[in-house]
Amino acid sequence: MTHSSSSQSALSTSLGEDGLGQQSWWVAQWMELINSYRYKKRLERAWNYARQGNVISIQFEGRRVHARVQGTEKEPYKVKLWLDVLNDEDWQYVIEAMAKKAKWSAQLLAGVMPKDIENAFAASGKRLFPFKLEEVKSECTCPDKANPCKHVSAIYFLMGDRFKEDPFILFQLRGRSRQQILLDLTKQRQKLKHKQVEKISHNLYTPLPIKPDLWWSYNHNLDSDLVVITPGSGKETGIHLAGELPMAEDPQFPKSNTTFLSNLISHVETEAHKAMLRAMKANNE
Repeated sequence: MTHSSSSQSALSTSLGEDGLGQQSWWVAQWMELINSYRYKKRLERAWNYARQGNVISIQFEGRRVHARVQGTEKEPYKVKLWLDVLNDEDWQYVIEAMAKKAKWSAQLLAGVMPKDIENAFAASGKRLFPFKLEEVKSECTCPDKANPCKHVSAIYFLMGDRFKEDPFILFQLRGRSRQQILLDLTKQRQKLKHKQVEKISHNLYTPLPIKPDLWWSYNHNLDSDLVVITPGSGKETGIHLAGELPMAEDPQFPKSNTTFLSNLISHVETEAHKAMLRAMKANNE
């Protein structure tokens, strides 16, 4: 089975002044899962832990979240959190389904969880979001026999906060990192394009009409699968291809050109994502 990245990625260890603030639908779904816990007092204490900085550290190690939470004892408690991962065969079904619908890739790259993303996982018979709280596995070194305890629950809240910024976090808990998913999607889309080119080539090799003015006519409906909108990969933008911009330099502001170019590229990437979403919306209508 393919392992996700072994690098440790740090997560935020406290909530902001407004807590989770305005919630995206996928964060709200995660929070609904947490709020289904029947011990409400324990959840209240967990919320305070998340707000008051009792979580000392929280980070990914492979497919698990490891954290340390300061409780009533001198030594902080160690917390682990994980979900059941999908195997390679399951992920292949998911990647194939996602590659056929470029809108999902574009939305995820734009930091948005597609509302119908579970359709991609349905192909494998699995789910992305846990259906019930018992599916979220956890351990804590505290003496509380209840699971989840308030220390684990504090991590739940922080995970919800992190989901707002990066929907790929949930994918990583299911066994695939952002980098792996994007790489697999790129490979799968290349396979689809190759098949589409073969399909077009096959349709073109038909007897030529006797009248030359009919050579450029095509009387059949185009297959909607032939239209594939995908985000650019690598340094393909006009700005990158144009090379270094001929901008004046001022010794008083040595970083001004670099800052300007960085902001320009960021703006172009943002507008490109918006344009892609608009194009796919129009294509689906």
